Amino acid sequence: MNHQTSPRPRSPRGSGDRLADEIIDATTDLLIEAGTEEKVSIRAVASRVGVTSPSIYLHFEDKEALLDAVCARFFEQFDEVMTRAADGIDDVRDRALAQGMAYVRFAIDSAVMYRITFARVTPPGEPTLTDQVLLSSAFVHFTDTVEALMDAGLVPRGDTVQTVLQLWAAAHGVASLIIAKPGLPWGDGFALAESTLRAVCDGLGLQ
Repeated sequence: MNHQTSPRPRSPRGSGDRLADEIIDATTDLLIEAGTEEKVSIRAVASRVGVTSPSIYLHFEDKEALLDAVCARFFEQFDEVMTRAADGIDDVRDRALAQGMAYVRFAIDSAVMYRITFARVTPPGEPTLTDQVLLSSAFVHFTDTVEALMDAGLVPRGDTVQTVLQLWAAAHGVASLIIAKPGLPWGDGFALAESTLRAVCDGLGLQ
């Protein structure tokens, strides 16, 4: 199918942020359709939005910067899911499990973007835009949950970041396996995924 669009009319003054959002949305759609970032070009994004390629570079320095912005948007959505998962759950143990399962389900529901986002390697040095968004959003909310577990004596007091990373690694591993091997007997509602996360929590003292 040909998705090429007609050239868009000249944008009114002050609409740059809106165009940047449209570029990010178009790039996300193309990534999901292609399944890989290698098959998505600046020219294809420009065509989808209805602008020229130079217009893209007015907002994003290069393709890497554009992909960083797309992945950052994905992590913002991830944060919203993690926040909603914890809403109204007073029992901190149930809250931790709910967040872990929300992580797994969102990853599976957004399998292509999840795989692309986490496949991007962070170079040594300063965190990328994507890392900064992740560390200031979902990571923070899960850190709050772990600290609440420690305050309640349900997890031994220690290095909060290390505990968060242990739980995160478990959720990420389960999600990645389900995405890569959906034919394995995960069970209805991903029962095996939930039992795996429970086992990890038990191992940390969350019983």
